[in-house]
Amino acid sequence: MPASQHKPRLSFWQIWNMCFGFFGIQFAFALQNGSMSRIFQTLGAEMDDLAVLWIAAPMTGLLVQPIIGYYSDRTWTRLGRRRPYFLVGAILTTLALFVMPNSSVLWFAAVMLWLLDASINVSMEPFRAFVGDQLPPEQRTRGYAMQSFFIGAGAVVAYLLPEILSRLGVANTAALGEIPPSVRLSFYIGGAVLICAMGWTILRTREYPPEQLQGFDDAGSTALAALAPSSNARLSTEVAVFAVPAAILAVCIRYYALDKSLYLLAVGLAAYALLLLVTGGGRRGGGLGEIIQDMRNMPATMRQLAVVQFFSWFALFAMWIYTTPTVTSLHFHSTDTTSAAYNDGADWVGVLFAAYSAFSALAAFGLAPLSRRIGLRATHLTCLVIGGLSFLSFRFIADPHLLLLPMAGIGVAWAAILAIPYSLLSGAVPARKMGVYMGIFNFFIVIPQLVAASLLGFLVKTFFNNQPVDALMIGGVSLVIAGLCVLRVQKETVA
Repeated sequence: MPASQHKPRLSFWQIWNMCFGFFGIQFAFALQNGSMSRIFQTLGAEMDDLAVLWIAAPMTGLLVQPIIGYYSDRTWTRLGRRRPYFLVGAILTTLALFVMPNSSVLWFAAVMLWLLDASINVSMEPFRAFVGDQLPPEQRTRGYAMQSFFIGAGAVVAYLLPEILSRLGVANTAALGEIPPSVRLSFYIGGAVLICAMGWTILRTREYPPEQLQGFDDAGSTALAALAPSSNARLSTEVAVFAVPAAILAVCIRYYALDKSLYLLAVGLAAYALLLLVTGGGRRGGGLGEIIQDMRNMPATMRQLAVVQFFSWFALFAMWIYTTPTVTSLHFHSTDTTSAAYNDGADWVGVLFAAYSAFSALAAFGLAPLSRRIGLRATHLTCLVIGGLSFLSFRFIADPHLLLLPMAGIGVAWAAILAIPYSLLSGAVPARKMGVYMGIFNFFIVIPQLVAASLLGFLVKTFFNNQPVDALMIGGVSLVIAGLCVLRVQKETVA
């Protein structure tokens, strides 16, 4: 066997080109995050229904990302390994962006959110593995930080777009049940930006063939593929761990007439137990079985990072769902979606989201040097605690303009969340399974969002008198907990 080679370092502009597509992805994602609660409320959604309507985003990620990751690991075409998925996802997302703002009824908007998020995920998942494929370990933090920069930059423009358009004379109000013209035009522009940005990365980058990629010294061993399947006793225990709580939760929801959104948790637990049974814990079932087996055999670093991701993304999902109703009701004093005050508040949320994205783009440049100085774990801990305290400050700030201050802290946390966990993970998994493990890692982004979608509406309605600001308080505490959990993460490198 020939001696392994060190993967070549890439220049600043090569890293720029390979990450530029994320500008378009995040442009689309930010339009979705900044506008969907507004669209749902405009089409008649009640406050406690918002979290359930948002379930499309995490559900599609849960289903799509590991599948795309699995197949992108095994793909090689004239266009490369990951880039075919960039292209297909970009085309589908652009079409969804053109159709979404023409929704006239709530159920159609919910269906279009499923399609839009699924399409975004087709492009997004391979981008994480793309950095691991292309960059040597010592440049990966820089690569993921560059992705964070483009995520922030794309989001800034997307979040500000409805406000900019309204200042240019495009109406930001409409008749009852109609989506404002400024929102519709924002989605059309987003589709054009996405396809252009993705096209730039596709045309300006190249990929290592699989055999060359496996020859680099960071490829890792093939040990994971040789892991023996677990015993029937262990499998039975795992099935029970998920099936029994699912059954108990379903009975409690029915007996105590709890919020029906909690059934999402029960169904999720039962579905995983069923997958374990059907695939024999990964011993059969083809690609699905292999994904299950890889999940059960994930490296220790990945398991530790999973806890950090859970609490981080629970907080973020709370912010995306409840910032618009919080700001419109608490700071602009309106819940009437046809009123100028409500729509001014919703536009201001776009500005706030643009602000945290701008701060994250700036903070991204500091992540690599700071992590070299104090370490990845300490950097992530610091950023998450700053973000958590920023969430908590929403309750104590009355002037909506001063909300820009906590958005700076949230931007710091967002930059770290988008970069540091992936830098830690990429050194803990073998190159030939980079795609599938990045997809599985997405479970720990999706699962907390499913939990949030199940619990937040119930908690806000039952315990907080439908005050959406309390959902942000829960998110702040969750982000601080995520920071503390970083201390358990041990950096490990594949053999």
